[in-house]
Amino acid sequence: MPLVVGFDLDMTLIDSRPGIAATYRALTARTGVHVDAAVAVSRLGPPLRHEIGQWFPPEQVDAAVEQFRALYPRYAVAPSLPLPGAVAALDLVHDRGGRVVVVTSKLGRLAQLHLDHLGLSVDVLAGDLFAEGKAAALREHDVQVYVGDHTADMVAARTAGIPGLGVASGPCPAADLLAAGAAAVIDDLTGFPAALDGPLRLAW
Repeated sequence: MPLVVGFDLDMTLIDSRPGIAATYRALTARTGVHVDAAVAVSRLGPPLRHEIGQWFPPEQVDAAVEQFRALYPRYAVAPSLPLPGAVAALDLVHDRGGRVVVVTSKLGRLAQLHLDHLGLSVDVLAGDLFAEGKAAALREHDVQVYVGDHTADMVAARTAGIPGLGVASGPCPAADLLAAGAAAVIDDLTGFPAALDGPLRLAW
């Protein structure tokens, strides 16, 4: 089978913190509800509704989520940058005749804005999925290893029955990623080639 590698997006492939922080600040300006943007972006990973619920009363969460998503293209996309090793990691998979599948909790249409803006070449994008919910997409697209920065990504890989490669570039330290079931952990994606040819050792 060809090599198929799945990647999370935020804090795995891209550093979206500056743009997401700017979007939260714009949301505060629009709604008058204070969101500590620095705190919010320090715990990226779970679905947006979860974070919004930390700041808005329950009856306002749905409307705040919609407002955030409406503001997102204007504020969040341009400031985001690829994380170290991200472009090379995607190129490596493609150079080996493989496919790249991005599975993220972000809405697919918003995730696609980042990919297009940064010129990141992926073969499949599956959005609005988290933790165990990502497993169906991983199975559907025959992903052989899933790379992510959050413990929930390791849960997704374990649920799909594939190795999870933890990347300690997000909110979860290496020890937590290993405890969540990571087959290996790297500091950032500059370590992806060695991990792919070492502890993961996938055939293609």
